[in-house]
Amino acid sequence: MSILDRLGLSVPVIQAPMAGTSTPELAAAVSNAGGLGSIGVGSTDAAGARAMIAQVRERTDRAFNVNFFVHRPDEPDPEREAAWIDWLRSLFAEFGAQPPRTLRPIYTSLNDDPDMQAIVLETRPPVVSFHFGLPPASLIAALKQGGSLLLASATSPEEARLVEAAGIDMVVAQGIEAGGHRGIFDPAAPDDGLGTMALTRLLARECRIPVIAAGGIMDGAGIAAALDLGAVAAQLGTAFIACPESAADDAYRQALAGPGSAHTRLTTLISGRPARALPNRFTALADKEGACRPAGYPMAYDAGKALHAAAKAKGEHGFGAQWAGQGAPLARAMPAAALVAVLSDELRQARRAAIGEG
Repeated sequence: MSILDRLGLSVPVIQAPMAGTSTPELAAAVSNAGGLGSIGVGSTDAAGARAMIAQVRERTDRAFNVNFFVHRPDEPDPEREAAWIDWLRSLFAEFGAQPPRTLRPIYTSLNDDPDMQAIVLETRPPVVSFHFGLPPASLIAALKQGGSLLLASATSPEEARLVEAAGIDMVVAQGIEAGGHRGIFDPAAPDDGLGTMALTRLLARECRIPVIAAGGIMDGAGIAAALDLGAVAAQLGTAFIACPESAADDAYRQALAGPGSAHTRLTTLISGRPARALPNRFTALADKEGACRPAGYPMAYDAGKALHAAAKAKGEHGFGAQWAGQGAPLARAMPAAALVAVLSDELRQARRAAIGEG
């Protein structure tokens, strides 16, 4: 049975989870329109996850995806963290604020959160996905026994082999073009930075489980290309940020629609892990003379969020985590259901054009 049949999808589109930007309203709208809506709960706690899952279920009776962070936190390094705080001090002072005295690991990995594990087993979402790695084998077995379809991101063939060996149902091929955090399992390991096209094709040939293409895909032509490479569906994130149902604030939306959308860049400064964002004052710190190595993940995010809050309170929006992929200039502002319909029409047109050319 294909993914479309198993999940009841009429369009091979998965709306990326985008923790902090995706909402239950967005996920439900996408699912109701025939795609697979997603929420990311990696930035909340067990109670927040339970509430979000319930809110999606209130709005749709169709399949949806719940995404979890399964990162291995960087080891605490008080000296490195203190140096990072000190390096940011002048920026905090610009907005009349003091940086945090110490940094906290503000995001807990699913692997270290028994309450979150209990929630996902209790609520049994139709689809459960993982970012930054894999959960314990016991949790994978329990989720599958409970009827959840499992997805996990991979940025390389090596990671995809681990995903397949773990018994995950489908692998998300996350290319270097993708917005937000790279799903790399081990940030200390070399990253070949494979693009979506190459990675999708490699995994389609090497993996026995279905492949979902992710990274830089914004329209029906991109979806068609992913399917031609062997993917069963495409995951789109940046394409949905401009939808009114997303949690993106006005500054984020304006930046996405501005000239900076053509110049996204990978940065570790905001969170401590590589992530692709729209250019702003935060990403530009990498070009500052004497740039400091950021604190590890997710400790650096504690400082980053505090700096953004201090700046935003003074009317400066250049320190937000405005994640976006390389296809950002193709973003369109419209309700999520309308976007899914447009994507479906564009996919059909691309298919007809390909047949005509043949």
